[in-house]
Amino acid sequence: MSACRWRTSEARLVTGLARAYLEGSATEDLAMSVDDKTRTELEAAVFRRLVEHLRGRTDVQNIDLMNLAGFCRNCLSNWMKDAADAQGVKLSKDESREAVYGMPYDEWKAKHQNEASPAQRAAFDKSHKH
Repeated sequence: MSACRWRTSEARLVTGLARAYLEGSATEDLAMSVDDKTRTELEAAVFRRLVEHLRGRTDVQNIDLMNLAGFCRNCLSNWMKDAADAQGVKLSKDESREAVYGMPYDEWKAKHQNEASPAQRAAFDKSHKH
């Protein structure tokens, strides 16, 4: 299987799992087939793989992720911080961002973040009404 086809297949699988997880069915289905420790290890491996993938795709802007998937790198870092807080683990916002971005956030922004286009902004405003 070619690398491109493999990545497309992986992306479809991860997207489906993420969608099912967000809807609550993935953890229920997985919980029936594996023990909690294994499930947690699998979920952690998926998270690490997603972060590794996003670190390699600096061409994909956070606003594009938000417009397409409803979450971005900042969301992942916020969720990491929330999980740390819930466990009583000291983790600053900057530390959680660096864990996701692989470098300090300001450095990542300076190297990789582009100004959002009017089309990106309009798509964001349309899909994220408050």
